[in-house]
Amino acid sequence: MKLYFKHFTLILFAFVLLTGCDWQRESTIKSNVINLSPPDAEKQDSVLTIHGDTRIDPYFWMRLTDEQKIAETPDAQTQKVLDYLNSENEYTDLAMKDTEGLQEKLYEEIVGRIKETDESLPYFKNGYWYYTRYEEGKEYPIYSRKKGSLDAEEEILIDVNELAEGHDYYSATGLQVSPDNKILAFGEDTLSRRVYHIRFKNLETREFLDDKLDNTTGSGAWANDNRTYFYTTKNNVSLLSEKIYRHTLGNNPSTDKLVYSEEDPSFYLGVYKSKSDQYIIIGEQSTLANDYHILNADNPNGEFRQFTPREEVHEYSIDHFEDKFYIVTNWQAPNFRLMETPENATQKSNWEEIIPHREDVLISGIEVFQDYLVVSERGNALTNIKVIDQNTQEEHNLEFDEQAYVAYTSTNPEFDTETLRFGYSSLTTPNSIYDYNMNTREMDLMKQQEVVGGHNPDDYTTERFFAEARDGVMVPVSVVYKNSVAKSPYTPLLLYSYGSYGSSTDPWFNSSLLSLLDRGFIYAIAHIRGGQEMGRQWYEDGKMFNKINTFTDFIDVAKYLEDNGYSSAPHMYARGGSAGGLLMGAVVNIAPKQFNGAIAAVPFVDVVSTMLDETIPLTTNEFDEWGNPKNEDSYHYMLSYSPYDNVVEQEYPNLLVTTGLFDSQVQYWEPAKWVAKLRDKKTGDNVLLLKTNMKAGHGGASGRFERYRQTALEYAFLLDLEGMRR
Repeated sequence: MKLYFKHFTLILFAFVLLTGCDWQRESTIKSNVINLSPPDAEKQDSVLTIHGDTRIDPYFWMRLTDEQKIAETPDAQTQKVLDYLNSENEYTDLAMKDTEGLQEKLYEEIVGRIKETDESLPYFKNGYWYYTRYEEGKEYPIYSRKKGSLDAEEEILIDVNELAEGHDYYSATGLQVSPDNKILAFGEDTLSRRVYHIRFKNLETREFLDDKLDNTTGSGAWANDNRTYFYTTKNNVSLLSEKIYRHTLGNNPSTDKLVYSEEDPSFYLGVYKSKSDQYIIIGEQSTLANDYHILNADNPNGEFRQFTPREEVHEYSIDHFEDKFYIVTNWQAPNFRLMETPENATQKSNWEEIIPHREDVLISGIEVFQDYLVVSERGNALTNIKVIDQNTQEEHNLEFDEQAYVAYTSTNPEFDTETLRFGYSSLTTPNSIYDYNMNTREMDLMKQQEVVGGHNPDDYTTERFFAEARDGVMVPVSVVYKNSVAKSPYTPLLLYSYGSYGSSTDPWFNSSLLSLLDRGFIYAIAHIRGGQEMGRQWYEDGKMFNKINTFTDFIDVAKYLEDNGYSSAPHMYARGGSAGGLLMGAVVNIAPKQFNGAIAAVPFVDVVSTMLDETIPLTTNEFDEWGNPKNEDSYHYMLSYSPYDNVVEQEYPNLLVTTGLFDSQVQYWEPAKWVAKLRDKKTGDNVLLLKTNMKAGHGGASGRFERYRQTALEYAFLLDLEGMRR
């Protein structure tokens, strides 16, 4: 009997090794949904026809206007939509009921690593030290300053905790102090639609002024007279930023002077002040072009003049210094080059080259000082900071040791200094702020993100390598895992990416991720085409008619990780948000068996219908990113990958989908419709959950800690699917 038991144990152990399953592997979520009836969304077929092609959308009715969402008494359609979203929330809560304890543990663990009483590193500007601090038990920041010395008495600009009282959501942004240091302007959003009121506060009397500017982007620029403030307003329907106004303190905002109106709906619009404080700059930006209009800040009632004539394709940025402007431009330079021009002769014909174009290095920005020029670059999927002595033209790069990291210039408001403030982070190193002497090349660590409870970077391993995509392109990959975790087909792995808008996914430290790493997960970032990790062409090769590369790169990276023993499909998971949610939707359609589960946060999944509707925020600004489906070739290409339009009868991975009712970036009905269609089409018994935050928008909850409730939900979802319940 003992011998038989011994052999049985060995056989069972071998079975566990071979199959990767044990008694703890059973998912409580999957067990629960067997006994639950999922929500059944009503079908009301809407016929959508263009270019001779007809689509039937049974869930088009889910769309509500902002007015319907905030109405005190919901109409019949609104009530039907709210009932459906609430039923999905209830279903998700019941499915994940057995993970509530784990969710709470994860939440406490994640927020427990955050130093509650903390403050940012102060920076000096115009006679004051400015900083942001947090107090224990409070969700929001306190913006403060001290005059002349850090030993001076603190002056609170605004305590966001007080302003947020009585609001389910609150965000303060765009804080700007007048040149005489007496008036604060800032934007506030209480609905999470990213539509702000701009308010003004007298910092001497501590009273708010009666002036209140509505329907704005939340930020603006002070003229040097301390009375004139320039700001941007939004279209009431599309939420596009489209007009610049000039406000004089004390005047009725209804009398504010319109100084610029953007007629092209493919451009974003904003106004800001140059670092030199000499110019008010109106900036217009589309996917393919920039345009600027400038005004001397000493002459607020003057007329803005165009920097150089607008072109259909020309991206550039400008920085003013003394009597000239620096320009980072892609004019005859796909990876951008640096040029300069006299401030009174800014047309392109006057530009002179300083740093030429390089095939292997992307110039992403500059920081100007009296004697130094600092250039931020990207090359070989890594960031770099180059320092140039403007007197000797000698240059050098800041050096870093880790395989995968991100380095960036921080807050540098002063010109006449030898000190560059920059930030550094990696998948194992918490965000760190350094002061670097550009003359002596000495580097001082000024502040490092504290991980409460302790964190030793040496306990973790970071790797960076290249995975070959199906067309032979080498895709960078960053990986982190705990030293004690062995790579194997049974090791759980979470693969993340974004891959759109030229936004690079850098390997930042994320203390909440420790909750997965310490439980045995490997975390990987696929630096897929659509970002700019490998230069501008990397972006071009992942947009418009090349968009499919974004999705296949992600799948090929997952296969590479599997082929090289990091994990395997039954234990592999994917996550992406917004445009990264589109990535998730496309990936699970194309390769549903590559992942055991996926998390799609605020996913942009109804691509064709959204891009056909120019009343939806962001649509017209993004025709050069995705294509305009009113053009037949774009329509058919977008239709070929649009996740909602390509749901078919097949077994999908376990899916957790999140959204926000007031999301202005990706409307809630996109993920809601997608989930409803998936429920109708999918086969098998894998779980499908939708969680809608009924009080927030694209960024989720506004509180410093409350936002991690969703992180805890997502992590519990992943851990439960792996049978990890502690």
